[in-house]
Amino acid sequence: MTTFESTRPTGPRSGMDSDAPTVFAPGEEKLTEQALRALSPQEMIWRHRSVAGLAEALIMMVDDELLNIEMTQAFLTEAGYKHFVHTDDPQLAIAMLRKEHPGVLLLDLSMPKVSGHEILAEMREDPVLRHVPVIVLTSSTDPQVKLRALAAGAMDFLSKPVDPSELGLRIRNTLAASAYREYLGQHDALTGLPNKLSYRKDAAMILGEGRAEGNSGAFLHVGVDGLGRINDALGRVVGDQLLQRIAKRLASCVQTEANGELSSENRDPKLYRFDGDEFAILVPYMDGVHSAAAFITRLLEDSTVSFQRPGAPEVFVTCSVGVSVFPTDGGDADVLMRNAGLALRHAKQAGPHRYEFFSPRFNEQALSRLDLAAELRHALARDQVELLFEPRVDIAAGRLVGAQANLRWKHPSGRIVEGDELMDLAGTSEMDVALTEWMLEQVNKHTRNWKTLGLQTVPVGIKASLAHIQLRDLMLLVNAALTAGMDPRQISLELQRVPEEGVPARDATALGALRKRGMRLALDRFGASASVAQLRRLGFDELKVDTSFMRDLEKDPTVQAMLLGIGDLARRVKLNCVATGVDSALQVAFLRKNGWDQAQGRFFGDSLDGNNFAARWLPRVGKPMRVAGADGAPHSG
Repeated sequence: MTTFESTRPTGPRSGMDSDAPTVFAPGEEKLTEQALRALSPQEMIWRHRSVAGLAEALIMMVDDELLNIEMTQAFLTEAGYKHFVHTDDPQLAIAMLRKEHPGVLLLDLSMPKVSGHEILAEMREDPVLRHVPVIVLTSSTDPQVKLRALAAGAMDFLSKPVDPSELGLRIRNTLAASAYREYLGQHDALTGLPNKLSYRKDAAMILGEGRAEGNSGAFLHVGVDGLGRINDALGRVVGDQLLQRIAKRLASCVQTEANGELSSENRDPKLYRFDGDEFAILVPYMDGVHSAAAFITRLLEDSTVSFQRPGAPEVFVTCSVGVSVFPTDGGDADVLMRNAGLALRHAKQAGPHRYEFFSPRFNEQALSRLDLAAELRHALARDQVELLFEPRVDIAAGRLVGAQANLRWKHPSGRIVEGDELMDLAGTSEMDVALTEWMLEQVNKHTRNWKTLGLQTVPVGIKASLAHIQLRDLMLLVNAALTAGMDPRQISLELQRVPEEGVPARDATALGALRKRGMRLALDRFGASASVAQLRRLGFDELKVDTSFMRDLEKDPTVQAMLLGIGDLARRVKLNCVATGVDSALQVAFLRKNGWDQAQGRFFGDSLDGNNFAARWLPRVGKPMRVAGADGAPHSG
């Protein structure tokens, strides 16, 4: 098996090398502005980015002197501006602003009855008008007057009498800045596609038109399969290039539907960048599910990309699609988005390169999850939660080196809830702190009992998701456990969902202090919900690679290549690398051959309660820990 080492940069580079990572096929370079304009028209915004296009903007003027208005309009007409509205009654200004929504407002400050300052103040309180750029017209030379207007939201000033050339330049610059700000606010920086904000706005309009005309349509969420693995193994640059390439293919596929059977009288299907690895498509009209299904099949085919790097296997990247249909699956944009997201999640769970339509069973499962979350609040008091220990072994030496603490909830119905599902439930029911505190107390109790019995203990991994519990709260719980007598060397804190933007410096310092006392820190679910970005934020001791890699290892050469890359990364940055979900001898052989440090999974033995774990795994102090045979049965030497 070949590693990625031959093409990975080894140090800073000022330019692109000939073997630098790229996933663009010939003719599939980054989308040009011209191509984006064709694929995702935003005509007013694009036009306003050019000087000529600014002439289409609507300019509004409020001034109590009609002569000033007439002279200004003459200046603007000569400069090429075509659209101008005005009022010499400042009491009508706000109503006119709401009706016209101009591209820029020219506002006199000194007016009877209602001053320009009062108009600015009222605009600032309005969620829409506060974004209209204002150029103040004033004959005052008092700096305080200008400061007050700036504080109220004015963008620029013109002194009366107005100079025509200066007026033209100020308006042009203000409109250009406003148009570019609007573009940035509505578009994704990486792909240039309309973003989530645009998606929500257009979704509301499409639903309104659909209700008025009695049309059906669909919300499609398109998720890239396994993008996290690509980012972890090959780097975020390659992942971003993949997203750009997939965006281009999706956009081309959507463009072919213009004026087709999925278009309404006023709108065509439109593509958006919805989230990190997710796109969305609004289908304004469809005559039955069959027409949408045919389009989705083309989306899946067209969005599949592959690339091959020197000395490495060919990598295939696919997408999955979740679909909600209106009005069948909801009449509200947020409901339809949520349902499309649920459908996408189920499609991915069923396997890559699939699509799923939302159905009532998805909603039933979501409601069932809410019921479970509510019941979890009582589970600890009713002794329904138990703590189990899963062995972790040194692959090369074949000895026990640690354990992972796992929570299991035995629901009265007979259902078992554990692992990531239980952690997510704890977060939604605000039980994360309580369960983490209980887990620490139980680990402390068991490790102290093991020592009392003269058994050789090992560090115990304790999972915590920073999506559900604040790091500051987690540090308080850990410090409380240490105060209660827990040895920090017995803890390996396994963090999930570390924010990419990092954690507060004070919390990071507190975490570092605990590491100096002997506590280990692991980045959990690496390659799934954790990536290199999170790895850089805190000082970790080890990586725990997501179980999905082991699940696909024996049938997917790409996964094998990625694991080699992850193992190489861990060695280069001097981190312990742990494979999770190891179930077979072939998986162990692959890991041992390629120099992996540690592993855990059913191959080495089931999770056991504290007493049975000690009886099966922990020898007396002074005797080595061994793992013998495929069943994971230990023996001491």
